[in-house]
Amino acid sequence: MGKKYNIAVIGGDGTGPEVVAEGLKVLKAASSKFGFSYDTTMFDYGGERYLKTGKTITDEELEGLKKFDAIYLGAIGHPDVKPGILEQGILLKIRFALDQYINLRPVKLYNEAYCPLKDKKPEDVDFVVVRENSEGLYKGLGSFENKGTKNEVAIQISHNTRKGVERCIRFAFEYCKKRNSKKKKLTLCGKTNVLTFAWDLWQRTFDEVKKEYPDIQTEYVNVDATTMWFVKNPEWFDVIVTDNMFGDIITDLGAMVQGGMGIAAGGNINPEGVSMFEPIGGSAPKYTGKHVINPLAGICALGMLLENIGEEKAGKAVENTVIRLVQTKIENLSAGKMGYTTEEVGDMVAGGL
Repeated sequence: MGKKYNIAVIGGDGTGPEVVAEGLKVLKAASSKFGFSYDTTMFDYGGERYLKTGKTITDEELEGLKKFDAIYLGAIGHPDVKPGILEQGILLKIRFALDQYINLRPVKLYNEAYCPLKDKKPEDVDFVVVRENSEGLYKGLGSFENKGTKNEVAIQISHNTRKGVERCIRFAFEYCKKRNSKKKKLTLCGKTNVLTFAWDLWQRTFDEVKKEYPDIQTEYVNVDATTMWFVKNPEWFDVIVTDNMFGDIITDLGAMVQGGMGIAAGGNINPEGVSMFEPIGGSAPKYTGKHVINPLAGICALGMLLENIGEEKAGKAVENTVIRLVQTKIENLSAGKMGYTTEEVGDMVAGGL
């Protein structure tokens, strides 16, 4: 038996635990086939705990997460909890405390039938978004002036540091260098013509770092143009690097281009520490307990987790099994329209390994 890993599991809210259960089923099969072992520790962070105790996640609990090799997350979001409380109190708190400064989002079309774009094939939709994950507008800095009056002013600050920007850009260059792509092109996506402070820093840093990577093509594209080209010519992109806010927006568009939230997975990465992997979609509470939610995004996130901890063959096998499945059996990725239950889909992936 090979290496042993300790994995923290946060089922979360709504259909999150159902999706995670199928991912763990696949993890068990991968462990058996590829010769590694693991322990999982389950955590109840989410809406139900918050409603019972008033707690999201404590500093002590955050410290405890640092001892794991990786975190596997279902989805956070509860209909009875005011929006923002769980997102800021759990998701952002984990990202910031564990310094998961990269959000990595592969955008890959596994079956052209899923793509809403005319005449686009899998070879046309295969790029990765590297999103800065710990600064920008999501830092939560700002203030009110004259709150509650007709002269109210709300100030939201985009906080960018040279250190934060540079390490994100360097990660993107290194990722582009290692990625199995003929393009070897890195696109900086921003808004230099309007946001002249933050994006001056991003552009200058990008221009300095790119001198160290002469074999990688580089370009700059405004974020509004990026959304346009995602739809018209997604084949132009290879790796894209951008800030927290723009990354949040364009990765959801990328998910639609690749076939929807049912197949979109992502990682919150600390290259030197503990990373967290999750499906991009929400907790979908209306489908809870109906056994119809699509677990493939969660299973793809599990594949990313395996690659991140060093089990590259296992991670790639998970992805390849999902690809075979969506090309031969599952014709619709939407909840309730797959033609199979959540558990049956998980069984097919686990068995397909």
